[in-house]
Amino acid sequence: MSNVYKLIELVGVSEKSYEEAIQNAIKKASKSLKAISWFQVIEQRGAVKDGNVTEFQVILKVGFKLVD
Repeated sequence: MSNVYKLIELVGVSEKSYEEAIQNAIKKASKSLKAISWFQVIEQRGAVKDGNVTEFQVILKVGFKLVD
């Protein structure tokens, strides 16, 4: 039996860290995508206001198995 996977891009956001931004994206996506198998961080960036980092952002590619 062969498997087929689909890749999508997500953007995760956190006020605390890149790690939390990743967790936020995966946790939210897992509510509707039940077979997430892996992720790859494509880009990290952030927002700055008045000289302070206010937001951490990550762009992820997420792979999940297509089920019958």
